[in-house]
Amino acid sequence: MYYQLYELNHAALQPYRAYADAVRLFYQNPLNPFSATPLGRSMAAAAEMFERTTRRYGKPEFGLKTAKVDFSEVAVKERVVWSKPFCNLIHFERDLPKGRKPDPKLLIVAPMSGHYATLLRGTVEAMMQHAEVYITDWTDARMVPLAEGRFDLDDYVDYIIEMLHHIGPGTHIMGVCQPSVPVLSAVAVMEGRGDSFAPASMTLMGGPIDTRRNPTAVNILAEEKGIDWFRDNVIMQVPFPNPGFMRDVYPGFLQLSGFMSMNLDRHLIAHKDFFMHLVKDDGDSAEKHRDFYDEYLAVMDLTAEFYLQTVETVFVNHDLPKGQMKHRGELVDLTAVRNVALFTVEGENDDISGLGQTQAAHDLCVNIPDAMRAHYMQPKVGHYGVFNGSRFRAEIVPRIADFMASHGRAKTKPSAGPRLVSSKK
Repeated sequence: MYYQLYELNHAALQPYRAYADAVRLFYQNPLNPFSATPLGRSMAAAAEMFERTTRRYGKPEFGLKTAKVDFSEVAVKERVVWSKPFCNLIHFERDLPKGRKPDPKLLIVAPMSGHYATLLRGTVEAMMQHAEVYITDWTDARMVPLAEGRFDLDDYVDYIIEMLHHIGPGTHIMGVCQPSVPVLSAVAVMEGRGDSFAPASMTLMGGPIDTRRNPTAVNILAEEKGIDWFRDNVIMQVPFPNPGFMRDVYPGFLQLSGFMSMNLDRHLIAHKDFFMHLVKDDGDSAEKHRDFYDEYLAVMDLTAEFYLQTVETVFVNHDLPKGQMKHRGELVDLTAVRNVALFTVEGENDDISGLGQTQAAHDLCVNIPDAMRAHYMQPKVGHYGVFNGSRFRAEIVPRIADFMASHGRAKTKPSAGPRLVSSKK
C-alpha cells in the first residue's frame, strides 16, 4: 500500500511541479525586469527547489565520450555486449591506435543497492586510462515483467560467472561495496570447478565481507531487526502501470530515505547552500549541486528475493566469514581460491563498511600466496571516496593498475608483487 501511496503522491504533485517550473522560467527570463533582482532570483530559486525535491529522477547516462590514454584523448563508444533481464554488460570501447599493446580487461561489478551503475562514472573514467573496461548495468526491478522470473543472490553470482566467460580468460574483476561478497563467492565457485575463465585478479573495495568487524549503523540495524522485520516492513509490490506490476521489491525510495537519514544534516545544509548559490547567481556551484543530486536521487528497486537473501546472508547470519555460505545448495569454499590475486581497499572514515570488513577477505582466502595479495587503506576518505574523487584518482587508481599489471594471467608463477602494504606513503 505504501508504494501505491508514493505513486499517488507523485502523480498528485505533477501539476504543482509544472507550475513551479513555469514560475522559475518566468523569473529567469531576461526580459523580466525582476530577473536580475534578489527578489526575482529568490522566487526562481524557491520554484526550482520545489520542483527538484518533488520530482522522480530517471536513470542517468554515463556520458563518457572520450578517455585519456597515453596522454592523448581517444573516442569512447558505449556498447551493450551481453544482456539478461536483470542486467546489461556495458563495454566502453576505446578507439586506440592500431598496433598498440592491449590493456588488461577489467570487469567492474557495480553495486545493486539502490543506485544505478552510473554512480561509478568516475570509477570507469579513471580506470579507462589503464584498462579495457566493462561494467554491470543492473536493471530497475520495477521495469522487469513478472514473467521474467526471479532474481536472487545465487542468480547474481551466476551472472558474474557468465560475464567473465563472455569477456574471456585473463580478465580482472573489481567489486565496489555490496558486490564484494558475490564477487568473492563467484571466484571461489570458479576456482573450485577449475574454471579456466576465473579472473586473473580481484579487487574488493569498501565491501561487507565480514560485518562483525567494526560494525556500522547499517550493520547494527540489520542484526537488531532480524530478517523477519525486513520481510514484513520493507517489501512491497510494484504498482500498476509499471512493467514489473505485482513483482515483490525493495523500493528504491525506501533505500534513498535510509541514505538521506544517515547524513540528514549534510543534505539540509547542501540544499540551503544551493538556494543561496541560486540567489547569488553562482552558476558553477549550483551546477555542481545539480550534477551530484541528479545522480544521488536517481534510485532503482531491488527484487525482494535478492534483497532479503543478501540481508540474511551478509548482515544477519554472516555466512561467508563463518564458512557457511552456499551457492545453489553447495558450500562456497574460499580455501579453493589459489590462483586469483587479491587486492582490498578501504576508506579510513567509511561509515557504510567499517575498517577491517573488506580486509577480512585475506583471512578467509588462506591459500592465496602472500606475493599475490595486497591491502590498502586510504586516509581521510569515507565510503564514496573509496571509489571516486581526487584521492581515489591520485592514490587508489595507480595501486589498482599496478596490481593488475603485476598479476596478469600470462604469468606462469606468482609474481613478486607487493605484500600487505601500508596506507602511508
